[in-house]
Amino acid sequence: MSIANSFSAFRIHNDGQGYRAGIEEISLDDLNAGEVVIEAAYSSINYKDALAGTGKGKILRQFPLVGGIDVAGTVVRSEDPRFREGDPVLCTGSGLSETRDGGYSKYVRLEAQWTVPLPAGLDLREAMILGTAGFTAALGLLRMEENRQKPAMGPLAVTGATGGVGMLAVDIYSAAGYEVHAFSGKSERASFLRDVGASEVLPRDAALCDKPMGSARFGGALDNVGGDTLAGLLAQTVPYGNVASCGLAGSHSLPTTVMPFIIRGVSLLGVASAGTARDVREEVWQRLSSDWKPRHLDAVCTREVGLEELHDVFPRMLAGDSFGRTLVRL
Repeated sequence: MSIANSFSAFRIHNDGQGYRAGIEEISLDDLNAGEVVIEAAYSSINYKDALAGTGKGKILRQFPLVGGIDVAGTVVRSEDPRFREGDPVLCTGSGLSETRDGGYSKYVRLEAQWTVPLPAGLDLREAMILGTAGFTAALGLLRMEENRQKPAMGPLAVTGATGGVGMLAVDIYSAAGYEVHAFSGKSERASFLRDVGASEVLPRDAALCDKPMGSARFGGALDNVGGDTLAGLLAQTVPYGNVASCGLAGSHSLPTTVMPFIIRGVSLLGVASAGTARDVREEVWQRLSSDWKPRHLDAVCTREVGLEELHDVFPRMLAGDSFGRTLVRL
């Protein structure tokens, strides 16, 4: 399959002219080396993308780079025998828009070790509605279930439930057979959270606990907030339940005691999606395409944009003035 001599990409620079980002015409030779070249169909916008695209966060470790930590598309060239022309694939994290060129480009060159075949049961659009956000939520559940989490232990709490990771966690966990209690500071979104699978929607402060140990209310939890919220979840989790930590929207601190761990045997599990091993990635995506597949992806995806609209979306996301997953058409 022929590849255009030049194509559009959203590229980020930081040099003597300052920090800047925008659409440029580039060629394949401008991209980092990689064994697999894909024609991109979709990417998505994550909070990390907004930080990188505006320079509000130190995300990129080298410049210039194409932005976008997620991408899905079709193989047009491969030096690796595992991938052939026409294969649908995806990639999330794995250094995209951090140490190598990312997904906001018509063509993307990927390292074969991080390129995942699109599993049956998902199309390219669905894969990018999920993206890093859905992968993170599902990885949290995988970690919990590997540590013997079961629906019979009680409801799973999800904090930051109106964020991308949170709303997809509600959808995924309910699809997986769990009762889900969603915590959010946006009371106007309560009906949406119930529609995508939450059995209860609670104000975010309801996750707090003013004692080292509270009543055992939750079978486990996925926490996007950190700080007092994470400490409160640990203090209110049932014996041998699991709390998966994947975010720090509230704080990076953890003001807790050892009591939940040594009295109830609660486990605190870390969820670091960007550097997940290849075999775990494939397992998570297989689950997301089958028994964990969210049932409300069209509701979760609230906007589709082109590259030219990224500059409008990024500031709104950083200001908290966005809702749902934003898909990027390539």
